[in-house]
Amino acid sequence: MTYRDLTSYMRALEQRGWLKTIEREVDPELEITEITDRISKQIGPALLFKHVKGSPYPLVINLMGTYERLSLGLGVESLDDIAKRITGYLDVKSYSTLIGKIKAIPSLAPLPFIFPRRVRHGACQEVIEAPDLDTLPIIKCWPQDGGKYITLPLVFTKDPETGQQNVGMYRLQVYDAQTTGMHWHLHKDGREIYEKYRKIGRRMPVSVAIGCDPTIIYSATAPLPKMIDEMIFAGFLKNRPVKMVKSITNDILVPADAEFILEGYVDLNEKRREGPFGDHTGYYSLEGDYPVFHLEKITHKRHPVYPTTIVGKPPMEDCYLGKATERIFLPLLKLQCPEIVDMDFPLEGVFHNCAIVSIKKAFPLHGNKILSALWGLGQMMYTKMIIIVDDDIAIHDYSNVVRTLLANATKPSHFILSEGPLDALDHASNRPLQGFRLGIDATRKLPSEDSGKPLSVDIIEKALSSIGTDELAIQTFDKQNGITAKVYLSQQQSRHHVLVLVDNWIDPKNLSTVAWKIFNNIDPKRDLMIHTRPDGYLFIGIDATKKGPEDGLERPWPDDIVMSDEVIASVSERWQSYGL
Repeated sequence: MTYRDLTSYMRALEQRGWLKTIEREVDPELEITEITDRISKQIGPALLFKHVKGSPYPLVINLMGTYERLSLGLGVESLDDIAKRITGYLDVKSYSTLIGKIKAIPSLAPLPFIFPRRVRHGACQEVIEAPDLDTLPIIKCWPQDGGKYITLPLVFTKDPETGQQNVGMYRLQVYDAQTTGMHWHLHKDGREIYEKYRKIGRRMPVSVAIGCDPTIIYSATAPLPKMIDEMIFAGFLKNRPVKMVKSITNDILVPADAEFILEGYVDLNEKRREGPFGDHTGYYSLEGDYPVFHLEKITHKRHPVYPTTIVGKPPMEDCYLGKATERIFLPLLKLQCPEIVDMDFPLEGVFHNCAIVSIKKAFPLHGNKILSALWGLGQMMYTKMIIIVDDDIAIHDYSNVVRTLLANATKPSHFILSEGPLDALDHASNRPLQGFRLGIDATRKLPSEDSGKPLSVDIIEKALSSIGTDELAIQTFDKQNGITAKVYLSQQQSRHHVLVLVDNWIDPKNLSTVAWKIFNNIDPKRDLMIHTRPDGYLFIGIDATKKGPEDGLERPWPDDIVMSDEVIASVSERWQSYGL
């Protein structure tokens, strides 16, 4: 079962005790973030704030912040259930016989009925108002943010050449009551459509839906091929069509049961400074010049609820949406690379910084082949680190993955550098949007492959049972001591098998934080030192510290996202009054 709209999904959460209502008035500037961040880190419930200062509308947040809530919203017991449906459709072998074709009929029957259905009237247009963003309970998420942000917007645009609609989730920084930023990254579909409007010189119409059911919200984030309408995919998830209604001021179709619709246009000759923004990497994304969205009309239900989300250091709500992509799109990766068995994106890798992939290895350097294939597939091109293991390795057990890496990646040649595109939020590369990626072949080596000198089982188990020993050391490093991290690593390589350096304000015993720093803070070419020691064993040195000019980085380095002491103290003082 999936849900017609956001409010029916909220009722289902409430019936299960997964939605908590806060009656006390709260401030949309930072207070809601601090409350929600604490709840997110506890893997706690969705939160409904009934009274938000300065707005007549209630606000809901953390709606999909657990696997259980997201699975409920997508109408499945487990996210893998969706992957199984897709696998069934892709199994062309089953259609090769007459019996197979007959058996396939029941499963294929719903497919023609998942296309969006246009309706004349929608609940999202029960009230039509003049544009005034000041009435919405839009939050300021983090202290250094450039302003308030709409963080769950579904931005609908239409290709001027093909007429095909696209929807993506692009944050909107509020400049005033009628204008916002439009945060289109270079590689995004919305940006491509924007460039087409620039070529033909026409004003670009845009409609933004706020507050849809989870199938529509997730579909807006899904890495779909360009020829697939996101609302078709939402219909696939629902097993029924998404109802769409024409916008009041333009020809764009929007979900009829959305809570709010913002209608307007993007001026093709105007850009404005956008940012900073506390982003899903756990760091502030930097300021930049982006197009401006001009609001012409707001429509909404008679009694709407405003949904929002916050992002930052994992785990947070967006992590579960990312995990949905991991599970749902695995069958499509297998279609391209049949030898792939499973895949895992650790939360600490914030989804574009680390992937673990298991394969059925069949020939020498098979792992290298998979690395090249994955970096050539859609958004996988952003993945800064890919670890390849054999198909019998339990890749969702990270200690097991580390054990496998130490046992099988034993030569510098098992660490493969690739230069290519990087995510716009990658801050460690010397160049924006491009840099070096790392592939690690941690498969068992065949007789014809160079296996190096493997560590003994005793050494590996000692390293994993007592991290901080000479085998696997994590150390804080003070950059004020007069030597660079690279020099220090070179001095220590004879003492350790693996040495990780983190900044001196990081707790080296918090392995989740250390992993987050490794995945986010390294340029693989600049910050890794991988050598064969005189005794034949491999040394892996990792500089996961903050970089600067002394490290060869000339770009600005963003700050970690941290809430202000004043807000932390204020929320702590009021905590009992929230009823949490």
